Amino acid sequence: MRRLASFCLTMLLGIALGGRALAETDQEVSARAVALELAGAFANDGFKLRDGHWTGTLARGESKVIAVNLYAGNEYWFSAGATDKAKKLAVELFDEKGAPVAGEKFNSGTKAATGVAVGNSGEYFVRVTLDEGEPAGVCFVYSYK
Repeated sequence: MRRLASFCLTMLLGIALGGRALAETDQEVSARAVALELAGAFANDGFKLRDGHWTGTLARGESKVIAVNLYAGNEYWFSAGATDKAKKLAVELFDEKGAPVAGEKFNSGTKAATGVAVGNSGEYFVRVTLDEGEPAGVCFVYSYK
């Protein structure tokens, strides 16, 4: 009986701590609001927001690379938002060979986006970089049509 109680207590503690580890920080929640605000502008042009997002904290000069599967014939906007500590973000897209994919760019301090229409279906990589500013919460989302 003691073993069962000990096991249950361990499991409950693990679940409680694991859930807290997955919770987003206030900075990440604020950054997500900025990213969604930017992505909302593209929704006015018929773009639909993809499920899922990435959030984290980036320091100046630090990047996060996110793998995405894209389909030929679709158009995409990759949007990133950050908290006020960030002064300049960059969003870039690369193909499976690491070559940059040309697209339309938007950059306005705590917001950045890249719009593309890819010619080939496959895995691509989005790089979000904090170019200027202090460490900040950052969020990445993307839209398609």
